[in-house]
Amino acid sequence: MRVLLTGSQGYLGTVMAPVLTSAGHEVIGLDSGLFADCVLGAAPRDPPGFPVDLREVGPEHLAGIDAVIHLAALSNDPLGSLAPELTFDINYHASVRLARLAKQAGVGRFLYASTCSVYGAAGDGLVTEQAPLRPVTPYAESKVRVEDDLRELADADFSPVFLRNATAFGFSPRLRADIVLNNLVGHAVLTGRVLVLSDGTPWRPLVHARDIADAFLAALDAPREAVHAQALNVGTEDNNVTVAQIAQEVVEAVPGARLVITGEHGADPRSYRVDFAAIRAALPGFQARWSVKAGAVELAEAYFANGLTEKDFERKFTRLARLSERRAAGTVDERLRPVGP
Repeated sequence: MRVLLTGSQGYLGTVMAPVLTSAGHEVIGLDSGLFADCVLGAAPRDPPGFPVDLREVGPEHLAGIDAVIHLAALSNDPLGSLAPELTFDINYHASVRLARLAKQAGVGRFLYASTCSVYGAAGDGLVTEQAPLRPVTPYAESKVRVEDDLRELADADFSPVFLRNATAFGFSPRLRADIVLNNLVGHAVLTGRVLVLSDGTPWRPLVHARDIADAFLAALDAPREAVHAQALNVGTEDNNVTVAQIAQEVVEAVPGARLVITGEHGADPRSYRVDFAAIRAALPGFQARWSVKAGAVELAEAYFANGLTEKDFERKFTRLARLSERRAAGTVDERLRPVGP
């Protein structure tokens, strides 16, 4: 297939593009480049594509496209809370507009990167795709709205799929340090401490970036009847872990690191465990293979090998800090559109 991959220069897109290409698909990237230079280690090879803001996509970008994988978003809860109007502008309105243009262009399959955060404060029981949605952030709320609108667009010729990713982890050449495992490993490598700013009891489902890529590949190739207008949680029950359990894996992965749990009760009420049976039934060729333990080891080795610095960890690889820095430098405007050549 000829696949348009939005967010191709992001944390997940940089991992996903070569997976799709290796499977024989022709990948066309689309990315505004906001985080293109957030690279740790060797620079990745990007697919050919369009240096375009998601809000500026036109019919010409969808000509000849068979399928769309839509990853591009403001993908950080603190950022979404700081600028909720931009979150809805980009994550909701621009995403639905992209889907409508794709449908008009004759695109058959539209894979949407949603999130398990839509379940919010769901408690200790395993939640399925039929569970009530309780988004507690603008980011998660935008994902719910897009899913609702895409369902209305679904018909015999246009087949959307909603892949609700668990919280991502793992190394990508375009790193993110503001997601829980990546963050804890970074602090451990740089400071020798694994700092948990809570009591450690909230549940989180985690999934490796490579497993997300494999899930999207499987959904891209799946029979229509298996995935049409379906929500699928992406991950594995083995990676339903508490924040304290995540931190303990980091302690074991980073030599000399010590665990510090503050016992605070923060403002984030999310706690949820997720059932992943539906994706195994719909996509029998998919299996999430990466454990939290393996991911912690991978990250620690990559951070040490590539000389991660505290400055880059806190500024370059943290989405909110990076965008604030770029706004101050004038390379993006107040609406987060790139400025200049």
